[in-house]
Amino acid sequence: MTTTSRRRAGAARAGARAGIADVARLAGVSTATVSRALASPGVVSATTRDRVLQAVRETGYTPHVAAQNLRARRTMMVLVVVPDIANPFFAEVLHGIEDTLAAAGYGLLIGNLANSVAKEGRYVDLVFAGQVDGVLLLNGGIPASAGRGMAESGVPIVAACEAIPKAPFPQVEIQNREASIAVAALLAQLGHRRFAYIAGPRGNVLEKERNAGFRKGLAAAGFDAASLVQFDGDFTFRAGADAARRFMAMQPRPTAVYAANDEMAIGFLKAVRAAGIQVPRDVSVVGFDGIDYADYAEPTLTTVRQPRNALGATAAGLLIDLMTGKTRAKPGLTRLEISLLVRGSTGPAPGATTARGG
Repeated sequence: MTTTSRRRAGAARAGARAGIADVARLAGVSTATVSRALASPGVVSATTRDRVLQAVRETGYTPHVAAQNLRARRTMMVLVVVPDIANPFFAEVLHGIEDTLAAAGYGLLIGNLANSVAKEGRYVDLVFAGQVDGVLLLNGGIPASAGRGMAESGVPIVAACEAIPKAPFPQVEIQNREASIAVAALLAQLGHRRFAYIAGPRGNVLEKERNAGFRKGLAAAGFDAASLVQFDGDFTFRAGADAARRFMAMQPRPTAVYAANDEMAIGFLKAVRAAGIQVPRDVSVVGFDGIDYADYAEPTLTTVRQPRNALGATAAGLLIDLMTGKTRAKPGLTRLEISLLVRGSTGPAPGATTARGG
């Protein structure tokens, strides 16, 4: 019987579950080296790692995950900071995040800001206390409390959905400006000459990009500022309905309305149809995001569809690479492409046969 066989047989005769000491003896290394080879394989040589893994297979050793995480000071949890969990846009983003994290053995905690300074402070404290291994920011800003920002904690961070200017970590976003240029081009091609834009919250980075893109697209089609009226909004259904009331008080009215997100577009669409205004015969309506509700609006909503699952999955993948040491934290922007879905809520402008591009 070989030495290896005798050791293996000895462990089997003992009838006890193999421990890390058994692996160390069989591999001819210390228990500390076994721990490093299993928890951080990149810090040991390939030869040593192979010996340890072979010993693990021969002994049938199963690491105690909780204890291993404790020694490595890992929680295997990720904090996902969301501006408003009630917004249906984030549902599919979170699916992409959760699926990707789960495949790598991580769980997630959802931090719903909901415009609460107190909540923001609690999430900052949680990160500084070492309760999570990484953070995904979907809120367009770096949470701060008591004079310290979350980025100062040293915990890996990735932002998604809303870009954070000059952030010192990776970010994932979609082509907001380019998409809005495409919306303007579509409406111009349909013969529209009077336009309305329902804006998102002032200062919001998504609002800025979509607003700028729409104006740029109209200018490229030959329209000046006088052809566009803007209604204030906040990304809610109610804001769309409020914009509809202001729209209905106008004469002449815009024949095409672009809302900075689907919720406002759907709120607008429902309110004008309730007042007897036909969509798209009297007014065309376009949204942004591609949420599920857009598929069930009447008529179905023309919208810019974001790859929401891919947004979440891409951001989570970048964070996993940071947490496991595969990459180093540095500023960088990953931009995902979008698609413009032309559906029932858009059509030719009234009298489009004699209008521009008719």
